[in-house]
Amino acid sequence: MENNPSSSRTDRKTAERNRRNQMKALYSQLNSLVPHQNSRVSNPPSEPVLSLPDQLNEAASYIKRLQTNLEKMKEKKDSLMGVERTNYASMISCNGTTTGLRPPQIEVREMGSTLEVVLITGLDSQFMFNETIRVLHEEGAEIINASFSVVEDTVFHTIHSKVEDSAPSNGAARISQRLKKFVQDDCAF
Repeated sequence: MENNPSSSRTDRKTAERNRRNQMKALYSQLNSLVPHQNSRVSNPPSEPVLSLPDQLNEAASYIKRLQTNLEKMKEKKDSLMGVERTNYASMISCNGTTTGLRPPQIEVREMGSTLEVVLITGLDSQFMFNETIRVLHEEGAEIINASFSVVEDTVFHTIHSKVEDSAPSNGAARISQRLKKFVQDDCAF
């Protein structure tokens, strides 16, 4: 039993040495990933090696610079693509609620007996999709396909429907007129 405390102490020393070696390797790996102002690859004698806290500060500063550069690049990309980044709280729709980049918009395209309805809304105007489907059903249109995509705070709905064979152009015109009126009425509130 006299050997047990000594064995336990040796195990703790070994575990601590392994932990320090692992931390040293991780610090070294982090330091190798951070570009340095002056190339310290050869470490000339006139150039001191950075202390561990200085290396960590340099890594943190580098990460902050990367985050700032990333944000600037995103803004530049958005401006080149014609997308304007705005504060969500300042985006007001035609009815005074926050909905996204613009008030709800609808476009109806007639392709023979098929209608394609494209509805663009904000995230909080999902009821407009349901109402659009309701209007199509009331007018006797059969929904073939409906899908949506979300880009930031704008939702793009696409609905394909088939209009009854009897006078499809009149039915399509009537549906288009009702849907556009619905969106305009929503903006009038």
